[in-house]
Amino acid sequence: MAISTPEGYRALDDRSVAGYLAGVPALRERLGGEPAAWQVREVGDGNLNLVFIVEGPAGDLCVKQALPYVRLVGEGWPLDLRRAWFEHRAASIQSRHAAGLLPELLHFDERLFLIAMECCRPHIIMRRGMIDGVVYPRFAAHIVEYLATTLFHTSDMALPAAEKRELVATFSGNIELCKITEDLVFTDPYMVRDRNRWTSPQLDDVAAEIRGDAELKRAVSRLKIKFLSKTEALLHGDLHTGSIMVTADDSKVIDPEFAVMGPMGFDVGKLLGNLLLCHFSQRGHERTPAERDPYRRWILATVEEVWIGFARRFVELWTAHPTGDGYPAPLFDGAAGRASLRQAQAEYMTRLFGEALGFAGAAMIRRTLGLAHNIDMERIVDADRRADCERRNLRLARELVVEARSFADIAAVTARAAEIDTA
Repeated sequence: MAISTPEGYRALDDRSVAGYLAGVPALRERLGGEPAAWQVREVGDGNLNLVFIVEGPAGDLCVKQALPYVRLVGEGWPLDLRRAWFEHRAASIQSRHAAGLLPELLHFDERLFLIAMECCRPHIIMRRGMIDGVVYPRFAAHIVEYLATTLFHTSDMALPAAEKRELVATFSGNIELCKITEDLVFTDPYMVRDRNRWTSPQLDDVAAEIRGDAELKRAVSRLKIKFLSKTEALLHGDLHTGSIMVTADDSKVIDPEFAVMGPMGFDVGKLLGNLLLCHFSQRGHERTPAERDPYRRWILATVEEVWIGFARRFVELWTAHPTGDGYPAPLFDGAAGRASLRQAQAEYMTRLFGEALGFAGAAMIRRTLGLAHNIDMERIVDADRRADCERRNLRLARELVVEARSFADIAAVTARAAEIDTA
């Protein structure tokens, strides 16, 4: 089908990027020298966009441009270019609250739906490092701070109702990206869809079981209703190890184009689910049995650190900055009021924990039986070994979606993951 684009829009390529950047004085100065000498590489390996790295004698930068269709599928799946505006707006807001944990924004072009930003060097995509068994000792602390600050400061606990409603209105227009989430995460894996895929024939039986699992479909539909109706905070919307760039000492969260006001547990859960999926993939990357046992333990320890650290930091922010219209501060004055607030916070975090586990399980299922898979599993060449890892992943995923309340704490989740992986 024909793709329509706004007047003035054109997709850049390796040749035209330099010419464009030369016309933006601040970017030209950042790169230095003459455009003819700049090195341009298109490095986009995601599902949606063009991404260029541009290097000049004085510096470098990254250029990300939205395409008017889903890159993974092609022009048969048109997609709103305005997702670039939502990404830029979300990154601008989140950078105010989580300084240093997102790339610096340098330029936005509303006509070309293009963002120029800091080129994170020598960072790599976290997922790639984890496939190689690399430990990131400071990652948990960084992502805890990102999650807690961005979610708290855009929530009812921090914002007056009018400001919160303005955020809801702003991001409610990101309809097409939300629709992708609604379909690919909560609907498609549970029905027959041409765009679904899995390791076949090894997983044909489990895929059919999930399509016929009435209890699971009710549970995932309850999660979908929460995603559709809750506007608790500004979400990244696609937070996983493929949207985080890392070194041993630094972490940068990238690509918040799926940003929406939604349930906080979605961001937290999606990250936890991707870490758990990576845990189950490890036996597929081993050259000898048990070779990666220490790395498995690090992943599960990281899962625990992320949830425990997030819950602690979120409550700290809530206690220190009760500036929003949710849980108004005057209602919790004095010793009795503070005790009452602590009880309310405990109840809130218990509810959030259960929702995060459900969303984690949905993410694990979607990345195994849906359209876009993770290279954590896809890089396992032997299909039988890959399917074995994926089957274990799906086993825990179903439990997280259907039986979230049975897990008393995050240690129970990691213990169950270890049990399933060694069964």
